[in-house]
Amino acid sequence: MANVVVVGAQWGDEGKGKIVDWLSERADVVARFQGGHNAGHTLVIDGAVYKLSLLPSGIVRGGKLSVIGNGVVLDPWALLAEIDKLRGQGVDVSPENLMIAENTPLILPVHGELDRAREAQASVAKIGTTGRGIGPAYEDKVGRRSVRVADLADPETLALRIDRLLVHHDALRRGLGLDPIDRAALEAALAEVAPKILPYAAPVWKVLNEARRAGKRILFEGAQGALLDIDFGTYPFVTSSNTLAGMAATGTGLGPGAIDFVLGIVKAYTTRVGEGPFPTELHDGDGQRLGERGHEFGTVTGRKRRCGWFDAVLVRQTCATSGVSGIALTKLDVLDGFDVLKICTGYELDGKRLDYLPTAANHQARVTPIYEELPGWPGSTAGARSWADLPAEAIKYVRRVEELIDCPVALLSTSPERDDTILVRDPFAD
Repeated sequence: MANVVVVGAQWGDEGKGKIVDWLSERADVVARFQGGHNAGHTLVIDGAVYKLSLLPSGIVRGGKLSVIGNGVVLDPWALLAEIDKLRGQGVDVSPENLMIAENTPLILPVHGELDRAREAQASVAKIGTTGRGIGPAYEDKVGRRSVRVADLADPETLALRIDRLLVHHDALRRGLGLDPIDRAALEAALAEVAPKILPYAAPVWKVLNEARRAGKRILFEGAQGALLDIDFGTYPFVTSSNTLAGMAATGTGLGPGAIDFVLGIVKAYTTRVGEGPFPTELHDGDGQRLGERGHEFGTVTGRKRRCGWFDAVLVRQTCATSGVSGIALTKLDVLDGFDVLKICTGYELDGKRLDYLPTAANHQARVTPIYEELPGWPGSTAGARSWADLPAEAIKYVRRVEELIDCPVALLSTSPERDDTILVRDPFAD
């Protein structure tokens, strides 16, 4: 059976939630492998809207095992709140259908406090973080001072972890003008949350390897997008984890040989939340129209997304770095009614043409897009479920996107409804 990795191939918000839900119907296990509760998916199923941040999208489907892998940083209080909200919508969440890797690092209240204090410094350029402590939690992971899920069951180890954590964080807090960490309050909070989280703890690497040997289909779900990758994104305006497909292996404990198909989710135009370079950003009526028609507001933050034309240079680059087998092109219907559409096919920098986004931040900020114009279409693509339902100009647009990014379309999404999807190539059939 094929195992599929789903990753965003732009700056996130590409519509991964719907696609993962669409695929999860035929998966046995859905595994989240990086990020934290700064990411969000919106699912629309039979008219019901589910907003997820930490839980894998498969949790809303009965008979599936959902897994939170060790590549995630987990805010236990945010997770419990999300579970309670879903239960209020009639979704069953229990240790029978949700597992958390025992070696998953926790996001603690101190991480959020540090995140927000740093972002509030007037003298430092803002990164545009959500202030939820994701970055500081990843810093503690690589600094070897994280409190991990398994530590909640071991008071002696937990005390040592907190010792190491406080030495580091109290020094930082003094420099930022914050009070020292209240150790007793932190210990009390962890003691209170431990019995609620520990029932979900499991050796996820072992569970997934056994599932693979048993022929189960595993769907790996990424958060954010490839352009926010800590190594290959628009640094420093990135997230604090690797968002590329390769992280599916290290973020769950299943080797890279288990990945059979990488599906890159790509919006038919481009959006971005927060700070950082955006070569095709529009500040005119077309940009406003894209935002309004696409309902471009962040699932988690509610922040308005910046909008621009499709950037084939960036998507070609992310398809390469993630080894994308095929893309799911979403929100094609948002382009309905435009007389002319533009696609960025290259950049110009200091009189030279580039076919990739340069690494240097100064160069990223100064590139200007080179556009190719295509005719729009007067008809509607909304709700289309076959090629025959699409205007000829829309098909030409999709085909041109495929040519420019050097990657075929596997799925085409024409509305938020899961069934409004054109299947070109079945990722699970590979």
